[in-house]
Amino acid sequence: MANAKRVTATQVVKKKQKAEKIVMITAYDYPTACLVDEAGVDMVLVGDSLGMVVLGYETTLPVTLEEMIHHTKAVVRGVKRALVAVDLPFLTYQTGPADALRSAGRLMKEAGATAVKLEGGANVCPQVRALVGAGIPVIGHLGLTPQSIHVFGGYKLQGRGEEAAQKLLADARALEEAGAFCLVLECIPEELAARVTGSISIPTIGIGAGARCDGQVLVLHDMLGITGKVRPRFVKQYARLEETIRDAVGQYAQEVRQGKFPAPEHSYASEESASSPIPFLKKR
Repeated sequence: MANAKRVTATQVVKKKQKAEKIVMITAYDYPTACLVDEAGVDMVLVGDSLGMVVLGYETTLPVTLEEMIHHTKAVVRGVKRALVAVDLPFLTYQTGPADALRSAGRLMKEAGATAVKLEGGANVCPQVRALVGAGIPVIGHLGLTPQSIHVFGGYKLQGRGEEAAQKLLADARALEEAGAFCLVLECIPEELAARVTGSISIPTIGIGAGARCDGQVLVLHDMLGITGKVRPRFVKQYARLEETIRDAVGQYAQEVRQGKFPAPEHSYASEESASSPIPFLKKR
């Protein structure tokens, strides 16, 4: 991956034109960023979901811009190829284009983000225009927008009924016209996601929106089975690392208490071994 070219917003758009599926996954730290990038994903999202899966918040609302900058820096250090998109956290852009520019500018300049993502439709188009005008690639987000969770009254399917569908379609077209290069569709009926995908020229990335979007995104901790919570219906667990990690730590604890760890091979028992280099983790 050392000589791989960076994925750009333009290349993501071209994937839709070529009918090539787009792969996005979340990451919040350096080691997992290295791994997902080496696995060949197209986009890495530093989502404000980190508030729930990493920081232990009940919702995404408490996440601050400083926290997003901190985690984005770590992810950027680990990613060599994928496009790194970052969520603008709650109330760092809803208050207007000037605040959106300041917040996104910090994520780009201080943290090294490649693009930013924000939630909302026509109501945030002035912000989208300002960001794109400043040279910042923007991803939109429609459907279930977690920063509006208290308005929705919970994590529920959105876009049901023709009136709601027409509004979502209008919002998607407005975001495209404002300059967004990509659009996340979360928790909407598959048929509606297909209508949106067919009505705009920019790619759609689904999460709980069926298979007819131009790409898919999942929260890494959900798909690896390390959330510690009930997984959403749309999540496929590709591993159950929660059990693996718990068992491994339990075995370690048992061996320490029984005096089995460290064994002789884990100790510097001789002058020769004591003088040998310590093989720290090499930076990728």
